[in-house]
Amino acid sequence: MLNKKPRLPAPVQIPESSSYLQGFRDYLIAQTVSPHTRNAYLSDLIQCSECLTKPLTDWNHDDISDVLIELTKKQKSPRSIARSLSALRSFYKFLREQKLRSDNPVAAHKTPKLGRALPKDISEADVEALIQAPDINTALGLRDRAMFEVLYACGLRVSELINLRLELINLKQGYLRIIGKGNKERLVPMGQMACEWVEKYLNEGRSQLYKSATDYLFLTQHGGIMSRQNFWYAIKRYALQAGIQAELSPHTMRHAFATHLLNHGADLRVVQMLLGHSDLSTTQIYTHVAQVRMQQLHAQHHPRA
Repeated sequence: MLNKKPRLPAPVQIPESSSYLQGFRDYLIAQTVSPHTRNAYLSDLIQCSECLTKPLTDWNHDDISDVLIELTKKQKSPRSIARSLSALRSFYKFLREQKLRSDNPVAAHKTPKLGRALPKDISEADVEALIQAPDINTALGLRDRAMFEVLYACGLRVSELINLRLELINLKQGYLRIIGKGNKERLVPMGQMACEWVEKYLNEGRSQLYKSATDYLFLTQHGGIMSRQNFWYAIKRYALQAGIQAELSPHTMRHAFATHLLNHGADLRVVQMLLGHSDLSTTQIYTHVAQVRMQQLHAQHHPRA
């Protein structure tokens, strides 16, 4: 029996007006890129170009971000978005080599990590149960209630929460100044409830824990600085006490902050800034969590689901 040659994919039909894409196709051929990859790149670029009216050759960093948002809204998978970014990165490399551009607007965009698990989902009811679990008649209970309120209201990393200092808090204006990863600074609104509980803790609880000079906000029963392990054990203990079945960790509350904001209509870029993500693709995973949650709610409550 004769060996059959592999069947090559049909070439992608490039619009006649897209001379740059035609040039890019010839560039990929010269680079001996496989027909399958070549077709995939061209298809992705055509699809991306349909997201904006601005010519593909003139896009900047923000335009790429807008396209990533549009692809996410179309429920494209992280793998699909990663391939689109790869196609865009190769296209702008081609333009640079042709002296048609001096920059690559995709350079600062990180490719979404593939194969990572979705963040653990926790309902708003479970969050509320956890927040209300501490005994607010004790100094430690007031501290824990304030910590939970701040963590959920601001979406902080646990390291950012335990390292909060008094000088970083502005209760009058209702915001925190956070020094995040890479010493990047961001302002995060606290919300009324978090402000009220932090103020209550400062007035009634912290003075009972204060043992020696320190400007850290949240203190241990011995007056020291809270550790990640201290807070992790606290969440586990309160989750058990509140009868919460979902697996909880300090990072779960950060996930809940982002997911619940998106569920209630928040803009993805706003969530990105609040979380302190340097790249939008890192934040995009939360849209998948929100979509899964909405599908579950629809299936549960819609009469014709």
